[in-house]
Amino acid sequence: MSTQAIPPALPEDEYLSHEQLVELHGRLQAQLAELLDLGTAAVSELTREEQTAADHLDQASTSSDRDLVMRKADRERQLLHKVKTALRRIAEGEYGACELCGEEITFGRLSARLVATQCIDCKSETERTRDP
Repeated sequence: MSTQAIPPALPEDEYLSHEQLVELHGRLQAQLAELLDLGTAAVSELTREEQTAADHLDQASTSSDRDLVMRKADRERQLLHKVKTALRRIAEGEYGACELCGEEITFGRLSARLVATQCIDCKSETERTRDP
């Protein structure tokens, strides 16, 4: 794994080792680049010259395809925001701490969900109280 995009000195982290932080930072940077590429592709697909639809069925299909691309692009936009927030939290030395209780978000949880902002206990409680 290349560490070229990693700032020369990542802030100390209370919960993660330097090596763990470097790994997660690299993965977030890769995800950011991928999301930016996907966004560019979605814009290109949505703005390319529309083909002349032969009939109403073709028009409906084209419209449905565009709606699907738009929904996917919106999900990717939301994830892009979360990735940028996670990178900001790393730069500010806050990554790895639960936003609700301040306790550790484990390396395993962060590895599985790079943009996690809550420890597993707080996330479970949030989901439990949200569901009727």
